[in-house]
Amino acid sequence: MAAGPAPVDLAGLEGALRAEVEGEVRFDAGSRGAYSTDGSNYRQVPLGVVVPRTVEAGARAVAVCARFSAPVLSRGGGTSLGGQCTNTAVVIDWTKYCNRLVSVDPAARSCVVEPGIALDELNRQLEPYGLKFGPKPATHSHCTLGGMIGNNSCGASAQAYGKTVDNVRRLEVLSYGGDRFWAGPTDPDEYERIVAAGGGRARLHRGLKDIAARHLAEIRRGYPKIPRRVSGYNLDSLLPENGFDVARALVGSEGTLVTVLRAELALVEVPAAEALLVLGYEDVYAAADAVPGLLEHCRPAQLEAVDGRMAQLMREEGVHLHSLELLPEGEAWLLAQFTGDDQEEADRQAYELLRAIGRGEDDASVAFSDDPPREQEFLKAREAGLGVTARPPDGSETWEGWEDSAVPPERLGDYLRDLERLYRRYGYQQASLYGHFGQGCVHTRIPFGLRDAQGVAAFRAFLEDAADLVSSYGGSLSGEHGDGQARGELLPRMFGTALVGAMGEVKALFDPGNRMNPGKVVEPHPVDADLRLGPGWRPRPERRTFFAYSRDGHDFKQAVQRCVGIGNCRTHEGGVMCPSYRATLEEEHSTRGRARLLFEMLDGHGDSPVTGGWRSPEVRDALDLCLSCKGCKSDCPVGVDMATYKAEFLAQHYRWRPRPPAHYSLGWLPLWARLARTAPGVANAALRAPVLGRVGKLAAGVDPRRAAPPFASVTFQEAWRRSRRPEPRPDDPRTVLLWPDTFTNHFHPHIAGAAVRVLEDAGFRVAVPAAAVCCGLTWVSTGQLGIARRVLERTVRTLRPWLEAGTPVVALEPSCAAVLRSDATELLAGDEDARRLAAQTRTFAEQGVLPAVRATAADAFVLADGFSCRTQIEQAGTGRRALHLAEALALALDGGAPSDGGHPERAAPSAVRGGARRRRREAGAGA
Repeated sequence: MAAGPAPVDLAGLEGALRAEVEGEVRFDAGSRGAYSTDGSNYRQVPLGVVVPRTVEAGARAVAVCARFSAPVLSRGGGTSLGGQCTNTAVVIDWTKYCNRLVSVDPAARSCVVEPGIALDELNRQLEPYGLKFGPKPATHSHCTLGGMIGNNSCGASAQAYGKTVDNVRRLEVLSYGGDRFWAGPTDPDEYERIVAAGGGRARLHRGLKDIAARHLAEIRRGYPKIPRRVSGYNLDSLLPENGFDVARALVGSEGTLVTVLRAELALVEVPAAEALLVLGYEDVYAAADAVPGLLEHCRPAQLEAVDGRMAQLMREEGVHLHSLELLPEGEAWLLAQFTGDDQEEADRQAYELLRAIGRGEDDASVAFSDDPPREQEFLKAREAGLGVTARPPDGSETWEGWEDSAVPPERLGDYLRDLERLYRRYGYQQASLYGHFGQGCVHTRIPFGLRDAQGVAAFRAFLEDAADLVSSYGGSLSGEHGDGQARGELLPRMFGTALVGAMGEVKALFDPGNRMNPGKVVEPHPVDADLRLGPGWRPRPERRTFFAYSRDGHDFKQAVQRCVGIGNCRTHEGGVMCPSYRATLEEEHSTRGRARLLFEMLDGHGDSPVTGGWRSPEVRDALDLCLSCKGCKSDCPVGVDMATYKAEFLAQHYRWRPRPPAHYSLGWLPLWARLARTAPGVANAALRAPVLGRVGKLAAGVDPRRAAPPFASVTFQEAWRRSRRPEPRPDDPRTVLLWPDTFTNHFHPHIAGAAVRVLEDAGFRVAVPAAAVCCGLTWVSTGQLGIARRVLERTVRTLRPWLEAGTPVVALEPSCAAVLRSDATELLAGDEDARRLAAQTRTFAEQGVLPAVRATAADAFVLADGFSCRTQIEQAGTGRRALHLAEALALALDGGAPSDGGHPERAAPSAVRGGARRRRREAGAGA
């Protein structure tokens, strides 16, 4: 085994990087903690992080590191499952700036990209050309092309388009020694020209030619002839019959040989039409047995598998339920997708397959669709496998480590049976089996015991036995995710010592000092070293928490570990997670990065860069931009609830300490709003006075450029009391209780009035609490949890008659609804009224974001139920005023929006326009 990295002059290295590299150089504890792990079981704290502004700056960073003999790790989306993206090295993060599509050649169906561009973003930019990059991993929304090249990624679409290696034409690469060149197929004439030119490029090509020639027989004989061999270096690409393709030989080398600066990629046409056929089987083994027969009769674009265990987990977790309803009968399913130049051609392939296997479209075990949205539902359910299986509802933990082995498709069924027997021998039952069955690739997550020595020893022994098993089938340790540290030590069991020795020669040729992502693939660290947990993990004893963490065994440490590094919080569009990452493109401001810092805060490892515990300024700063929107709780595949973790942290961080001014101004907003009722006009004038208002905002910790929303002259509750409406009985099945949240009640009462009109038009009888009630949202979001708990206790007492009667509680503000549904039961653990309130709370709708607003047609409605979202839309230069859903429905009752093509919100009553009389009338709608 190679020695660890030599001591590095960190101060000198940091200074040189700052002086010579155009980019962001970060050697602070927070950055190092955020990059300390990836999506794997492994953890290594980096020396520092460099975020280059250009490709040239990235190349310069490598040169500076070489001068100081510092290890280097190139990183894209950081989703690697084998430990490839964690190392005690200088991490170069290409994603923030080096993410351009450099050029497109539609005629040649090729493009040139920088390494940090995300796959979905690349394909979005290629849409006008009718082209796309073929391989599509499940992390396509945020994985980068540089990472895909480093890992030799595949995805479901590899059935049609092959692995990344099959779609790379040339690579611009940089060796640690400073040799920079474009690599690609090298015919004899080109080889002679390269050698004649001399220099580092010639040396590397001569060395590769020599290694390939000396190991020719082993290379031809030792590489499994299967569709999904991803393990090891691609020495087979150096064979004469394969064109001595140096670019393809470097694909999948996981940053251990070169730094990829740019890539020329082969593109494919976007299919004109698609059809999906779902076939049910009695179990996953029968589904696997059926694969060879299916492939004899068709050439699907995808052939995926889902087993009954995954379906069961989806039901238990309440995700993808609609997709489950569309599945045909069976306990395992194969999903075959077909493409064509038109819908008739795509459908024809599906029907021909059905006829060939003796099934009909109307069979109970068959489901057919040529409707793209419906197909995407099926496929998204399959893509959700990692998240669904990672943290089952029973509280168990499953881990990667043997999550993507591959065998010849014709032997898949027998391999799965043997793998299941191996599971049983080690007590690893209940592991789901799914994946890319059309290419013999199996995904799974296994309940390894990674917290004690006995469990880690069993983990290691299992991996050794599993490696021997897959090798006996002529398979590959990895069919998609690469080797890294998870499988690097096992490669001799698959390839033999001679071939692994040849890979070592290639490593020594390109990186004789072992500075490029050391400890991965070649001369790897042991599979049971550098574990994120492991028997040496000793987090500090936990202080009593405010939240109960009932989903996580009442353990904050367990809650923090929900994040398994999938990285969906790093998406650039779609969903609602994570707005602070989308604004900053910073790992520390993603849900994953924050979870990593909270994990480091637990101080379970002696080398943790975050040493302050709950007082940590690094964690505080990373959480500062978290909007507490709970988007992660809904969008994260494993349900990370960063808003709750943030509130807990702030409560512990500021315990017995002064807080920021905003915690007192905005955190206590419900109290200030009630005090402003004595003279709302005076309060509004003071807030808008040029000098007084600016001074007040600065004192309150609010940006003076922000316009303070005006207090309504009459609150909704005041107008409701004046209306003297008879109060409906709580036990009347038509009764609903309208929640008068602080924002709607004191700032936008017209929305509550509109909601009353809509509810009554729907046949409901509306009740409104007479006393002041509050969910405690502002205290929760600022971590003043002791006060929030007392506020909620008073609220549930006030609502008791309605709660006992089972009356639905309609919340207009989504954030308040989230507190009532989730935080209340966690702060008031064991309180039956809090549980009833959570179960009885209803909401109107969800919210949108600014880019979508700016792109919205002028005559379309912009709906945002959240007060803060409406305020931002109005003040962010969008030219639009967002309506609450209740306002839009009330507008429909009045005859709808104007048809002149203008903004439809003009027809809705405004909290600003129309004067106090109109506001009072809307607040007391129906009086």
